[in-house]
Amino acid sequence: MSKLLDPKIMMAIKELSLAAKTTIEGFMQGINKSAVKGPGMEFSQYRSYQPGDDLRLLDWKMFARSDRYYIRESEIETNITLRLVVDASASMNHQDGAFKKIDYARYLAASLAYLGNLQGDVIGLNIFQEKEVIALPAKQDFQHLSRLFYQLEQIKPEGTFTPANIYKPLYVAGGTKELTIFISDLYQNTDEIFDMLDVAGTMKHEVIVFHLMSKNELELDFKGYSNFEDLESGETIQVDQGSIRKTYLANLQTYLEQVKKRALDKRIFYRMLSTDEPLDLAIRDFLNQRKKLKV
Repeated sequence: MSKLLDPKIMMAIKELSLAAKTTIEGFMQGINKSAVKGPGMEFSQYRSYQPGDDLRLLDWKMFARSDRYYIRESEIETNITLRLVVDASASMNHQDGAFKKIDYARYLAASLAYLGNLQGDVIGLNIFQEKEVIALPAKQDFQHLSRLFYQLEQIKPEGTFTPANIYKPLYVAGGTKELTIFISDLYQNTDEIFDMLDVAGTMKHEVIVFHLMSKNELELDFKGYSNFEDLESGETIQVDQGSIRKTYLANLQTYLEQVKKRALDKRIFYRMLSTDEPLDLAIRDFLNQRKKLKV
């Protein structure tokens, strides 16, 4: 696995577009190129015909030679509409060393956008801020990709999660099925984030949730800090980390299991990512889900 998939090393590349390009090229060098197949342009292999297959994909020369029906499969799949949704509420400013959750989110989103554009996907971007949603319509070209990178670079998390009356007009019924990728720390006061995911689900979009958590959150290791501040409400509490760590870790495990179950119950693909982990897990999940989406 390339060290350039390490988010901390990737952040040393100041230009977001170059970091995304470097990440994806490093990732693609480490996977089996034939792993992604579909009805595209570059021939990969034959497989036996199955009822329901598109008859236009039958290879009649193979039929003439073998008296059997075969389908041609290719490495480039049917294009999809990919919508990246980034949570830009204040909790995404949570920091572990010099590294914030929003940094990981912007590099992950940029890498997935670059990969999608490379594969011919139509890509849109929604950034959820406290009182607005920055929305780039879904397009497929490198100029659009540059605008998307620019918007990701400009994110400054603040406030609480976007209220429903602001984002619901963006999620009106449409004819195109989308793969929605939501990148968030899932910090919410009630159920506002899962309410938003319900809206996407009612439109029959396929949804992937990448749940970002930092290593110091997962281990309750804040290097001696005893005062903790809620980045969205401003409230503070005093904590003795040593005395509560065992209970905290048990409660955290219960919480993560509950979140995963809720996502699965809604047929949402869920992956928790620690912000010190390489990005290849998320990229592999994207490719796997992309193969399942039929448009």
